[in-house]
Amino acid sequence: MSTMRACVLRSPGDLVIEERPVPDPARHEVQVRVTAVGVCGSDVHYFQHGRIGDFVVESPMVLGHESAGVVIGVGADVDPSRIGQRVSLEPGVPDLTCAQCRAGKYNLCPGMRFFATPPIDGSLAEVVTLHAGFAYPVPDSISDDAAALLEPLSVGVWANQKAHVGPGSRVLVTGAGAIGLVAAQCALAFGAQEVVVADINPHRLELARELGATAVLDSGSGSVADSGFEPDVLLECSGHSGVTDEGLRSLARAGRAVLVGMGGDELAVPLGVIQSREIQLTGTFRYANTWPTAIGLAASGRVSLDRLVTGHFPLKSSEDALLAATVDARAVKSIINPQH
Repeated sequence: MSTMRACVLRSPGDLVIEERPVPDPARHEVQVRVTAVGVCGSDVHYFQHGRIGDFVVESPMVLGHESAGVVIGVGADVDPSRIGQRVSLEPGVPDLTCAQCRAGKYNLCPGMRFFATPPIDGSLAEVVTLHAGFAYPVPDSISDDAAALLEPLSVGVWANQKAHVGPGSRVLVTGAGAIGLVAAQCALAFGAQEVVVADINPHRLELARELGATAVLDSGSGSVADSGFEPDVLLECSGHSGVTDEGLRSLARAGRAVLVGMGGDELAVPLGVIQSREIQLTGTFRYANTWPTAIGLAASGRVSLDRLVTGHFPLKSSEDALLAATVDARAVKSIINPQH
């Protein structure tokens, strides 16, 4: 085929399905027929507001960055035996030459080209191309949906690695959206002794229990800081300033806090608590070198990604997929199939 369909954001609230030329792979790229794309909160934010912080949609942009598919073509420098492989796509390709890349911190590469981050088009299209090194083969035990959701799982893996979660850790996860739920599962897989998940949504708290959380907290009915649970690690996935404050105040001395969720551009923190307890506080920005771990966790069944999927949508219904979580309290993760 010479053309394909793609889901294009033209301006806030203006989403269209366009016919575009099928992209040809560059020498180092694979060409992928996309079979599943997960809807992320960033997609929703771009759709509703046209920007996230300094990233502004100034020209039409294809959405989507949680994706999987099948290799249907390769560039001149790629082994043709890769054609036919089912792959999960790591959506960011760094320049591989800067100081951060050379230090192994390629997620901080200033020259990063990341799907659906302006002005780079995303993967919500029938066909995409990507550097071959960032298209990871997946075993048949991982579904197309789960292969796409290795991207948010990588966020959870990276957060746990940053927090040095290991055997015996006591972990508090605030926010039981898709990221919080994979972060909690990762903590358990990494050997955490206790993993407590806090949220205000009863459906998501029940899902957290099903996925292995040792306890859940309804943060709408009481302060997380007054729950009596004193964790070593806080994985803050809600982006809510009040919950972040409570989570920091709950930490044990020398505790470690990793801010994963994105709310506002600025956040007030209890500085006295951080200083007097020597709390280690850091943020996360995407991930680096996480796909092999994520594939192993999903393939072994230690993390369940298919259980997070609450809706499937064809490409023409992308707007419905983007808004599913705003109209259905039970919605966690929507999947779009560009081939339908």
